[in-house]
Amino acid sequence: MSSQETTVRQQAGTVDENALRLDQDKAEQIVEALNSELANSYVLYHQLKKHHWVVEGAEFLPLHEFLEEAYEHVEEGADEIAERAQALGGVPVSGPTNLEDRATVEFEGEDVYDVRTMFENDLEMYGDIIESMRDSIELAENLGDPATSEMLREILVHLEEDGHHFEHYLEDDTLVLESATH
Repeated sequence: MSSQETTVRQQAGTVDENALRLDQDKAEQIVEALNSELANSYVLYHQLKKHHWVVEGAEFLPLHEFLEEAYEHVEEGADEIAERAQALGGVPVSGPTNLEDRATVEFEGEDVYDVRTMFENDLEMYGDIIESMRDSIELAENLGDPATSEMLREILVHLEEDGHHFEHYLEDDTLVLESATH
């Protein structure tokens, strides 16, 4: 920090009253769920970004482009989640340590794996996040916040579509002749 005096406007982990007229107790629960979804999004984002950087092989270019599209979808959703948490009076989780602590999914690590293993790891994380997102949607609905549940539903559609694309890439079908691989 600089030598200038600074004022903290809102401490991380707190939820202030909101102009959306959602009861503060309910807002706290929803912000908690949103911050978990936000953390999960950034763990997935970084894993997809890593895979975008390191993917190799004959299918390099289409996989490289697909991974870029996938991490961009995740980042767009994360931005919406963070802005909603702030609108509900919360502070979006942001620092790398806090994101790791809040996430319910784990980054695969720094090692580089073969494409199939990377995509299997991605598909597993998508599945975990999809299940968590469904729980957060139900929580928001039950607490009387249809706007948050609708926003999360829209993000969920993209997650499910991209997860399904990973599933397609992992299928064992190919146009490559066996003789071409020997």
